[in-house]
Amino acid sequence: QVQLVESGGGLVQPGGSLRLSCAASGSIFSINDMGWFRQAPGKQRELVAAIISGGSTNYADFVKGRFTISRHNAKNTVDLQLEMNSLKPEDTAVYYCHAKTYPSYMNYWGKGILVTVSS
Repeated sequence: QVQLVESGGGLVQPGGSLRLSCAASGSIFSINDMGWFRQAPGKQRELVAAIISGGSTNYADFVKGRFTISRHNAKNTVDLQLEMNSLKPEDTAVYYCHAKTYPSYMNYWGKGILVTVSS
């Protein structure tokens, strides 16, 4: 079992920045891929950025050049971060942390955290 807890969301003005964090605990040794997804009202959940165990990253086109994903491993926890710059109103959504384990290929989700970009 893997537990994921997001933090760092909130209200920010257009053009501003926020950093999201996701603390992973539990069977962190089994985590392979991690990523951030988001879901805006009335829309489907979509991938924002992902990072695989080897360190390669993948970004959705709509955040390339603005968002940076990073993963920091410690003895008993993993911290996944999303640095968000040049935020736009259309970035408003609930952001979810995701982890996929290996070799069981289980998917784990955090509860989500709200990011609101508005003046």
